Amino acid sequence: MAARGKGAGRRKELQAAAALIKRKPSWQRAGLSRAERVIRFVQSLPVTKGILAGTKVRLLPDQREFIERLYGDLTPAGKRRVSLAIKSAPKGNGKTGLTACLALAHLLGPESEPRGEVLAAAIDGQQAQIIFREMVAMLDAAPELGGRVNVLQHKTQILVEAGPGKGSTFAVLTADARRAHGLAPSFWVFDELAQVNDRTLLDNLLEGMGKRSEALGIIISTQAKDDQHPLSQLIDDAQRGGDPSVYVHLLAAPPDADPFSDETLKACNPGWGKFLNVDELKRSRDRAQRLPAFEPAFRNLRLNQRVDAEADARIVNAAVWAIGNRPVDREALRGRRCWMGLDLSGKHDLTAAVLVFPSDEPEPSYDVLTLAWTPEGQLAARRPLERELFAKWIGSGHLTALPGDVMSYRRMVPALAALKAEFQIEAVGFDPWHVDYLRADLDEAGLTLPLVPFVQGFKSFGPALDYLAELALGGRLRHGGNPVLTSAIANAIVVTDPAENKKFEKGKSNRTASVRIDPAVALAMALGLAKGQASEKPKMSVADWLDAPMRVEWAA
Repeated sequence: MAARGKGAGRRKELQAAAALIKRKPSWQRAGLSRAERVIRFVQSLPVTKGILAGTKVRLLPDQREFIERLYGDLTPAGKRRVSLAIKSAPKGNGKTGLTACLALAHLLGPESEPRGEVLAAAIDGQQAQIIFREMVAMLDAAPELGGRVNVLQHKTQILVEAGPGKGSTFAVLTADARRAHGLAPSFWVFDELAQVNDRTLLDNLLEGMGKRSEALGIIISTQAKDDQHPLSQLIDDAQRGGDPSVYVHLLAAPPDADPFSDETLKACNPGWGKFLNVDELKRSRDRAQRLPAFEPAFRNLRLNQRVDAEADARIVNAAVWAIGNRPVDREALRGRRCWMGLDLSGKHDLTAAVLVFPSDEPEPSYDVLTLAWTPEGQLAARRPLERELFAKWIGSGHLTALPGDVMSYRRMVPALAALKAEFQIEAVGFDPWHVDYLRADLDEAGLTLPLVPFVQGFKSFGPALDYLAELALGGRLRHGGNPVLTSAIANAIVVTDPAENKKFEKGKSNRTASVRIDPAVALAMALGLAKGQASEKPKMSVADWLDAPMRVEWAA
């Protein structure tokens, strides 16, 4: 049993543990490679729960492959080439159990070092303690190991007091990133990174590795919901060969596979028929097949596809939106009729203008141009992921940073004037909420636009969002893959009223999104006008509209 005592009683426990080791354990025998030592250590550990409880760990082929890649790919000096590994697989396939074994290998086994720091990180304390509890259970069932440590349950820590790794500690970290400062991990594991929106803790762990000569970090997680998440970016970069020190072991069903077939499930769930509960997996599959609202979560968690588990709350999913990723020739659109949506931000956020150009052959379709602006002085204050994306988009010309700390519509008026000169703009939909900020700037510049108020309610947005979905599903929305608009569509949460009318809910979207959703709102307004929802009404100046006694009817 893992010891929790002190003083003379503790010394007796250590002596008893030493007496149990009558000969060297198999993982310490001479002639073994580094990977073989780790594999033997892991397979000497007990299984403590599930249908295989009471037996020794037996690695699945994909788990063995993972270990061999981490500890078998060495430099001429015998050091690991891999410093960060990502193991992404559907839930229930032993990711947590495997990393608990590897954490023990680095704490007191073949990969241990004096005064090492072994850490488990997760979104919250409950999630982070899963690995801790698994390690303690293994130590309790292996007295030759458990007798060498002191478990501090109240601190969720394990201290190594004898044998390999003496002086090393294991501790739990949560997304409270302040605890990660000043650490020097020799080994860390981040459990279910896909559930964490803030990358600060991840960054601190990665930076802390530089204090050790051969630190290793492992991320275990199902895939994140979109391409912008830090986990998705790490996976994509590694698969492109961006960093040879990062290894990705990804098990996921191909996008074009039948998500409900046994063959697809077996191919990406190596625990099938071994320790994975197949009956429960099939029940999850059958429920998703009967009830479409459950399909996104099934595909994300059971097939490990990059699908938003809340995709039923989005207007279209990533696969549908990607159909429209076809080039848009702006020069060819010069002089063409179009409709614009203009979503005006508050002082610190994103302002977007989206123009849609109709084409009637062979059926109604649209080319889409997206422009976006943000105050340059607010970039440093944004969340890390948003700041990184904004900087990337500014560099690529998809986002314009306007001077100053607050959004100045006066600075974007020249761009609006240029659009009016370049295209035949039939109507500009805008949210009346911010009209006071725009009115004076337009008047000062002498710019007149065919403005149409577009109230952000179910009655206005319901038809517009239905039309957006119809066009996207039919491949009739050509957006060129604009990253600002694509990210907004991916993050925009849709809510529905009792009459099944839809609208974007900015409050919910902005709490969970990696960036603001203003371009998606602007696109919906532009399409709503283009479809004829408000385009046949007479055009008014902003001043006239403000004085109109029945202006609420304009959004009808």
